[in-house]
Amino acid sequence: MKAITVDDSKTIRAIIKRTLKGVGFEVEEAEDGLVALERIKQCWPIDLAIVDWNMPNMNGLELVKALRALPEYADMRIMMATTESEISQMQLALEAGADEYLMKPFDREALEQKLMLLGLVV
Repeated sequence: MKAITVDDSKTIRAIIKRTLKGVGFEVEEAEDGLVALERIKQCWPIDLAIVDWNMPNMNGLELVKALRALPEYADMRIMMATTESEISQMQLALEAGADEYLMKPFDREALEQKLMLLGLVV
C-alpha cells in the first residue's frame, strides 16, 4: 500500500512516515496541498493521504475538497491530522470528504487505531 503525508512540518512528516512504514506502507511526502496534488498525480495509485489543516499555498481543507472533486481519487482514504480541535472544524473536514480526523499531538498507537478504523491495517 502507498500513502502520502502532507504537512508543512518536516518533523511531523517524518514521524508519520516512520509509523506508516512500520505497518507496511510505502510513503511519499509533500509540504503543502499544491505539492501534494502534483505528487499524488505522479505516484498514483495512493491508498491514503494524511493531511495537515494549516499549511501555506493550499491548506488541508482545500486539498481535501480538490481531491474529492476528482472522480479518480474517490477511493483514496483521507485523514486530517491537525491541531484544529473544535467540533465545527472536524465537521467541516468530514463534510469536505475526509474519512477520519486525528488530533495533534498524537502517538503511534492513535495513528494505528485510525488506520484500523479505515480498514487499512489489521
